[in-house]
Amino acid sequence: MRWHKLILHSLILLFLFNSFVFAGSSAQRIISLGPSLTEELYLLGVEDSIVGVTTYCTKPKPAQQKEKVGTVVGVNVEKIVSLDPDIILATPLVDAKDKRKLEDLGLNVVNFTQVKDFTQICEQFLMLGEIVGKKEKAQDIILKANQKVNNIKSSIPKSANRKVFIQVGANPLFTMNKDFFINDIIKCAGGINIAENAGSGLYSRENVISANPDFIIIATMGMVGEQEKTFWQRYKTLNAVKNNNIYIIDSDLMCVPTPLSFVAALEQIVGFLYDGQDKL
Repeated sequence: MRWHKLILHSLILLFLFNSFVFAGSSAQRIISLGPSLTEELYLLGVEDSIVGVTTYCTKPKPAQQKEKVGTVVGVNVEKIVSLDPDIILATPLVDAKDKRKLEDLGLNVVNFTQVKDFTQICEQFLMLGEIVGKKEKAQDIILKANQKVNNIKSSIPKSANRKVFIQVGANPLFTMNKDFFINDIIKCAGGINIAENAGSGLYSRENVISANPDFIIIATMGMVGEQEKTFWQRYKTLNAVKNNNIYIIDSDLMCVPTPLSFVAALEQIVGFLYDGQDKL
């Protein structure tokens, strides 16, 4: 990744998103309306400035003790106003009406977009670092994460072409196409996402069976993941079943994008795809 391009992109994002940054200033009272944004604030070391989060902001564990202002979709506008924030960090999942209400009240709302790949994750993380006055720390984290991603990619066999199906929901069956950063994780791991060109995340089991993936990775936790794994094992003709290549991965790791979680998820998926490569 070229640093001058990364910095240029982040500056453009700062302009488009009406950021809080201006000379010599940084946010002192922050409300985060997204789990990934909350985790990134902790990575940047500004957790003491967080005055409110959503009920889904559960990591790191201390975030659970922060004041709750709603879910990732619906927020309590009155509660947010009462906390007197300098800045509100919002994701695309937050209800547009709630965001407009907050803006109409004169509150500073910064809207982050859905990230599609590692580059965009890093761009938005650098933007966040600018907002909270931790640009250098953000750059250092990005540099180290980028080095790890490059090292992992260089260790993958050049002939890698493992077909992968990522499942993030069961009823209905839901996956990740090229519009989601998980697709980039699969590509970085040398895999082929069978749903990359799907029109949406909604997917049928018939499509999975037809594509016959070499690996099925279920991004969920607890009994649901085990139940889905058992369900897939009924399809004895699937390569993933024949070679015992059905895995469960922490849903937070796959659905909460930060530079470090991207690396951690990539490491796990590479482990799934190549630790047992003699089976393929």
